[in-house]
Amino acid sequence: MNHLPKTEHENQPSKCHPAGVEKMECQKNCERCRNRKDRRKTKVMTKLVLISFLIGSTSLNGWAQTPVSTLGFWDDPFNSPLMPLYGVTALVFVTIVLVLVVAVYMLRIVNIMAHQAEKEKIEKMGLVFAPKPTWWESTWHQLNATVPISMEKDLDLGHSYDGIRELDNHLPPWWKWLFYATIGWAAVYLIVYHISSSLPLQIDEYQNDVAASNLQIRAFNASQPQEVIDESALVFTKDEARITKGQKVFMSNNCGQCHRNDGGGNGIGPNLTDEYWLHGGELKNVFSTIKVGIIEKGMPAWGKVMSPQDVRDVAFFVMSLQGTNPKNAKAPQSELFKPLAPPDTSKVQALLQKP
Repeated sequence: MNHLPKTEHENQPSKCHPAGVEKMECQKNCERCRNRKDRRKTKVMTKLVLISFLIGSTSLNGWAQTPVSTLGFWDDPFNSPLMPLYGVTALVFVTIVLVLVVAVYMLRIVNIMAHQAEKEKIEKMGLVFAPKPTWWESTWHQLNATVPISMEKDLDLGHSYDGIRELDNHLPPWWKWLFYATIGWAAVYLIVYHISSSLPLQIDEYQNDVAASNLQIRAFNASQPQEVIDESALVFTKDEARITKGQKVFMSNNCGQCHRNDGGGNGIGPNLTDEYWLHGGELKNVFSTIKVGIIEKGMPAWGKVMSPQDVRDVAFFVMSLQGTNPKNAKAPQSELFKPLAPPDTSKVQALLQKP
């Protein structure tokens, strides 16, 4: 029977197959195999870094030749002149991350090799190898000051409650540091906010913000010309522009919570669509009620937060609801309101025309 030639790896003695010992089939776990795997991974990572660098260089050249566009980046990101710049930035970031990964990986390989060499050296000396704790393990132990289980008997206070032993454990150092930090912060807070008054308290900050807001409101109102409205001269007309604007103000100020959006009224506010009015049914009466409010009945004075124009437009919208008769409207309240008829001036004019 013909035999295949042995590979170079099988012919050479290794730590897995020492001389004078019957060779066994390699399980791909010897030191030589591990080193070969590490070299292959390093080559792959190096190729990835080179490819990323080449792609970044090509994108940079293309960006330098791209014409300037008037569109913003989010309007057309793929055709924006900033897209290559962002792409290069992303590639540079990825490259840096890959370099750091390779560096960490190589450092880990060096540590593993040093660890393995130290282990073999100690085992040749006939000693028991005890691995050194990692940086994280040492840091964790220092933060918590944990005591090994084998030393718990030294901490036993001799008290047992239902099989639960009491140990003389101290608080973790991190907890103590945090507690000391809170004490220091309390002292700083007391000095800064209450003794020296270097910084304002929360109530002072609130009052300062309110004052600044009031200044902005006054400045805005001063910049907006206000129309002078004569309440006694208001006359309702089918002005669609005012009615539409008044409806928007009516909805935005949640007037429908008391009167319903269709004006039918509910348990709080009266019906605004019938001819029964509690405080007068003329336009000037509705305007005054909205402006001044009826505090004892829960009607706020909207004139404090609305402009006179908004109050007038809401009054126009309320008057436009007359006769709409919505479903499930609230029962009439107070007495039927009938507007006064205009005075007859024909006789007076006839007397004035006589010679």
